Amino acid sequence: MEFYKFNKESGKKISQFNSDFIISRIIETTKVTNIGCMHLDQNGIVGYHKAVVPQLLLILNGEGYVRNEKEEYFKVTTGDAVFWEKDEWHETKTDAGLTAIVIQSEELTPGLFMPLKYDSKSLNS
Repeated sequence: MEFYKFNKESGKKISQFNSDFIISRIIETTKVTNIGCMHLDQNGIVGYHKAVVPQLLLILNGEGYVRNEKEEYFKVTTGDAVFWEKDEWHETKTDAGLTAIVIQSEELTPGLFMPLKYDSKSLNS
């Protein structure tokens, strides 16, 4: 499990074409990709399961907790992105509620576009 940031501070200012905005790039794929928006209400949960393909979870608002095969939960908040590899067991839950975009594809390499916040392996070392 890896953690990335896609907040405003990790973005790049765009001024082409008289534009004035900041974009935080997330992912680029050439293979079939599924993108969805998940709405977890108070005490919501995405049950413990194995990722069928690599999966990227982008927390848009709210906060919650994620874990992989270890029973240690990591807090996630708005602007956090969590990446699970194919076959990695994982779970997402929230006390107060959260909204997230989930991206699933055989070809996900978030490290090419987003700065790494930390990975669960480095925290457990």
